[in-house]
Amino acid sequence: MLLALLMCYAGFTALCLSTDRHHGELLHSKPSPRRRFALRVIGWLLLTVAIWPAVASAGWGQGLVEWCAVLMLSALLLVLLLPYRPRLALILAGVGLLASPVAAFAVF
Repeated sequence: MLLALLMCYAGFTALCLSTDRHHGELLHSKPSPRRRFALRVIGWLLLTVAIWPAVASAGWGQGLVEWCAVLMLSALLLVLLLPYRPRLALILAGVGLLASPVAAFAVF
């Protein structure tokens, strides 16, 4: 479930960075159309692929419920961090991506 949480948080952060407002606030530049498209694809891909570790750990019935809970938790965390600590939100996404391989080995 940790891997699903890390992937969902990184996916939501990528989707957040695909907007002009948040990209400018966090990275101090306007995203190019190519970067915006890449961030959207990466974000949706991470959110979709996050189903796999949830289902692998708990089966289809409980895994999809856990995936929905992880989606809500990661979105809530990002929404609460963005107004007050936007840099921390970006750092947590990077640390989460770096910790994902470790969490992947913990699943199996």
